[in-house]
Amino acid sequence: MTQATMQHVVDDVANQHSHPDVVHTHDHYHVSHHHSGGVLGEFEHRTSYHEHEHNHAQLVHAHGNRSETEEREDHDATAHTHDHSAPARSGA
Repeated sequence: MTQATMQHVVDDVANQHSHPDVVHTHDHYHVSHHHSGGVLGEFEHRTSYHEHEHNHAQLVHAHGNRSETEEREDHDATAHTHDHSAPARSGA
């Protein structure tokens, strides 16, 4: 059982709102960093493109510079964390 983390917006309370937890499916990239062994400590990016069900926990945030529609449309191109070991469940 997980405990909810309290979230609040700093410096933009006027635009604060929340999004409920959701489980859904869409295609996306996973990116991992692998040390290449170079003298400068270089890392290479390895990507995997696939589709599976994943979650987004409840989120409290603010964005005065874009609409809810713009945010939803941009979702697939935004990097975010998916908690595969403890997915969010609606009403949980």
